[in-house]
Amino acid sequence: MHDVLMELRDIYKIYKLGEVKVKALNGVTLRIERGDAVVILGPSGSGKSTLLNMLGALDRPTKGGIFLEGTSLARLSDGGLSKIRREKIGFVFQSFNLIPTLNAVENVMLPLTPVARDKAKLRKKANALLAKVGLAGRTDHRPTELSGGEQQRVAIARALINDPAIVLADEPTGNVDSKTSADIMALMSTLNKERGQTLIIVTHDTQLTKIGTRIVRLLDGRVIEDQSILEQNAK
Repeated sequence: MHDVLMELRDIYKIYKLGEVKVKALNGVTLRIERGDAVVILGPSGSGKSTLLNMLGALDRPTKGGIFLEGTSLARLSDGGLSKIRREKIGFVFQSFNLIPTLNAVENVMLPLTPVARDKAKLRKKANALLAKVGLAGRTDHRPTELSGGEQQRVAIARALINDPAIVLADEPTGNVDSKTSADIMALMSTLNKERGQTLIIVTHDTQLTKIGTRIVRLLDGRVIEDQSILEQNAK
């Protein structure tokens, strides 16, 4: 029996531009199973960014249902969605989104700092995550003292601080060189295979399909392909 972690059912997102209605998502249905590494591909304007917002509980659909671990996100208040993002979803952004005045360990702690009861325990966990991503000796460094690859590793550690059900990565190799990109890919593959972390990667970079278990292709707001890597390689 499959363990469905997240499900999108017939999702539409329609934006109004003056008198014109634009369907950014046009009937998207998608199931994410626990332990999946889903790579979502598509050209600019295909709906990837809008889908990312839906998966991350950052926006609400015009029509359709979104369920995370059986909970309907449509029934939640804005505060409820904020709680879901804080407790269930880890975000890795293309631009890293690190706070320049905070060091690496403080950036990793940031998502839980406002609600943490035991700051010492949180700091210990943040240090352990930084060691896990290969930054044990860089915990006191600020973003400007870190390379692009190191900053992305900090961002990945930050995404894991809340033990999320899903790690959502937006172009995680978009702002690093090819060698660092390979290192980031290897790290994310390790998270998926050794930790069983569920990954959803939204990207233009077809190289990231190497670490995926599934490929989802979007075009004009629709899913035109949803196939496991094993099935594709068997052809």
